[in-house]
Amino acid sequence: MTDPAARRRRQALYLFFFLPGIAMSSWVTRTPDVRDRLGVSTAEMGLILFGLSVGSMIGILCSGRLVERLGTRTVIVLGTTLIISATIVIGAGSAVASPPLVTAGLFLFGAGMGSGEVAVNVDGADVERITGTPVLPTLHGCFSLGTVVGGVAGMTATAAGIPVHWHLAVITLVSTGMLVHASRALPAGVGLSTQHDTSDSAPPSGPPVWTDRKLLLIGAIVLAMALAEGAANDWLPLLMVDGHGLDATAGSLVYVGFAAAMALGRFCGTFFLVRFGRAAVLRASAVSGALGLVLVIFSDNVAVAAGSVLFWGLGASLGFPVALSAAGDSGPDQTARVSLVAIIGYVAFLVGPPALGFLGDHYGLRTAMVAVLVFVASAILIAPAADTRDRTATTLDA
Repeated sequence: MTDPAARRRRQALYLFFFLPGIAMSSWVTRTPDVRDRLGVSTAEMGLILFGLSVGSMIGILCSGRLVERLGTRTVIVLGTTLIISATIVIGAGSAVASPPLVTAGLFLFGAGMGSGEVAVNVDGADVERITGTPVLPTLHGCFSLGTVVGGVAGMTATAAGIPVHWHLAVITLVSTGMLVHASRALPAGVGLSTQHDTSDSAPPSGPPVWTDRKLLLIGAIVLAMALAEGAANDWLPLLMVDGHGLDATAGSLVYVGFAAAMALGRFCGTFFLVRFGRAAVLRASAVSGALGLVLVIFSDNVAVAAGSVLFWGLGASLGFPVALSAAGDSGPDQTARVSLVAIIGYVAFLVGPPALGFLGDHYGLRTAMVAVLVFVASAILIAPAADTRDRTATTLDA
């Protein structure tokens, strides 16, 4: 692959991470308005979010096979198309105040995220292998940057009183343009070529990747940190509105602060990874995330709770991309290893947060976040599992 082709491919992947970030935060920042428009309770909102869970599970479970049969490019384009279609359906559901239609839109959104995002991570890991440099933290930083941009747009639309369906209609147009532009730069057959190479050679001698204890520990790390990210993406504005008494605009502003902290952590992550290694960075990230969650949950000072989401965001920022890089380096069959850990992460990211809605309805959203805190605290203990290659090799690659 020539250098110009590599640059175009990276730029396309930046857009394919950026686009779901915009779509996700555009929905999240309008959840208070959507809830009020639909006239539902917190538990009923959890049921609506269950559409996201079902769609994401279907997309996640199908993603590995789809990549093997169709290649990453086709699956990425298909998943992104589903996300764009979901934005239209969610906007229409809000316009006519139809909970089933919003649920259907979230189902499409989950299916697109579950399938497309696993494929785009596999493609990003392949770029890391080809170029020999860390790419996934920056790619995930583009997702966080997209959440910042979409969050600012959502906050502005909320403050201006723009209806949700008009807001999401604009997001649909912008996202469609990005999809058309970026899809041309991705090479065909990335997942296919790996699968074919494996089938043409001698049968693999090792056990299945899901029996690899170290890989499962890496999966546990990404589960905890992805849950921390997903909980904020789905519930942070409502957590600040219902749990700390902020208005909808201020709640959206807090979410933008979280997203900005995520982006900062991911864009600066390579610097710390080179100097301190994966295990130290992941442990520090988990400590930061746990500190932020403790302050949000237990502090009654609104300013302290709002400011602590910066620790939460910084802590959650590197868990997913660093664990995926570690999974790719943990043994042979990189595609299968990255797919397995990505699936675990997206289960936590998309399926875990709706369950928090049921806890929040019974005990309050602040108390429900204790479950997230327990998972993040556990990641502090198992962070050494991410050291799948020595620090010298990591430094040379970077």
